[in-house]
Amino acid sequence: MKTEKAYKNLDFLTSKDARPLRILAEYLHPKTQFEQEKVRNTIVIFGSARAPSPEELSDKEGLGEGRNKNPKLAKYYEATRMLSKKLTEWSQHFDNEDQKHVICSGGGPGIMIAANRGAKEAGGKTASLRISLPFEDAPNPYVNKELDFEFHYFFTRKFWFSYLAKALVIMPGGFGTLDEFFEILTLIQTGKIKKNLPIILFGKEYWNKLINFETLVEFGTIDRSDLDLFFLTDSVDEAYDHLTSSLSS
Repeated sequence: MKTEKAYKNLDFLTSKDARPLRILAEYLHPKTQFEQEKVRNTIVIFGSARAPSPEELSDKEGLGEGRNKNPKLAKYYEATRMLSKKLTEWSQHFDNEDQKHVICSGGGPGIMIAANRGAKEAGGKTASLRISLPFEDAPNPYVNKELDFEFHYFFTRKFWFSYLAKALVIMPGGFGTLDEFFEILTLIQTGKIKKNLPIILFGKEYWNKLINFETLVEFGTIDRSDLDLFFLTDSVDEAYDHLTSSLSS
């Protein structure tokens, strides 16, 4: 029986010893695909997987399927879809590929699907960086097949979220959204991210209830100037104007 080459041996490739190869693959495969699709800039949108679409709201039974969808999040689904659509339409006016921006989400349901949906409705490319989870195993139907990636490692996924990102939109979300938001803030505050990276924090009611940013300033754990690292708003138009102005300067 012919001996199988190591790079074709699935038992070896899925072993503990081959973990560095799997990590490297999760870096190189997206790199290759983004380059082939001429994607140089992304606008990343984070948010809750539990935000229901209008279709789910009209189907009361559908709200009880899978991870529970909360009707209080429905307005953020629509705001995400509208903002994503407007940003994609704006981006398509550029002739130079280096100036175009592709909407990128985490590839799951809720806010993530709304982001990709809005971009697809505007006729643009759209990307997703999914993570292997037991309750999110289906690709997002609005994502370009060539730009749909599934990751095993959170840290390689986070790298691709930040590396091509030229702007972030943070919608209301749970632990995952908070993790991603604060990691990016930390990288900017500590100078690990040096590029201009406008951040929209969307949903004043949610974020002001969840985090008292003034407490951080009061106790001296951050500088007041650190609050300028993000722009808090409830308005799709304000978010659009802030982002397009920052990205055009």
